[in-house]
Amino acid sequence: MVTENKLYALDFDGVICDSAIETGITGWQVATQLWHDMPKDLPEQIMIDFRYVRPVMETGFEAILICRLLFEGLNPDLLMSDFSRQIDAILSRDQLDTTELKKRFGEYRDNWIENDFSGWIKMNPLYTGIDKLLQQIPLSQLFIITTKQERFVRAILQANQVDIIPTHIYGLDRKLKKPQILNDLQQSHPQTTILFIEDRLPTLLDVIHTPSLSNIQLYLANWGYNTTHDMQAARQNPRINALDTPSLSDLKYC
Repeated sequence: MVTENKLYALDFDGVICDSAIETGITGWQVATQLWHDMPKDLPEQIMIDFRYVRPVMETGFEAILICRLLFEGLNPDLLMSDFSRQIDAILSRDQLDTTELKKRFGEYRDNWIENDFSGWIKMNPLYTGIDKLLQQIPLSQLFIITTKQERFVRAILQANQVDIIPTHIYGLDRKLKKPQILNDLQQSHPQTTILFIEDRLPTLLDVIHTPSLSNIQLYLANWGYNTTHDMQAARQNPRINALDTPSLSDLKYC
């Protein structure tokens, strides 16, 4: 049940939108611009491996590096277990600048949207039932906290007839960590209970390790980009509530 003293803050990729296919394609195509030994078409097995590795990816531009490492033959399990070190290693080895990678990633998406908007939208489907959940939450109480650029979030929501107040989207553009955004929301809505729905366990743990956020109610979206181990760890953590479906009735502690 929704009441006026609740604020719903949802992640986007892995909670609202299943963007793995589009992200993998974009990552691959940008990678072909940087490494010319890669074929134009994304191999099916690399797409399968990318989906497998997706739970450890935090920001879209990392898809470029994941695709390159998979193309070079890096074992997906090693990438899962040693993600940060492998990403840092290829950045250093090939002298890559993360700002430039983010720029290229965004530009490729912009061009795709401009030239084939319907095709791009098809590669970014909403999870089943999530549109109904969003429509049950009053606009004034709905926020999105994501590492995706805000213009892409707006485009996908608009294409799916989902309304949101534009200033309630906190994306990559803000250059803020999610705990900081939650803290800011908490400060600006002091009498409000904040529910944060996220598919990445590490992000939820970051919130738990932030003392000022002890009153935030946390939910792991099991339908998103997480692993069986993540789900098991979440169920053992008293601060985290597991969500198996995007239903308002499953938000038990509202």
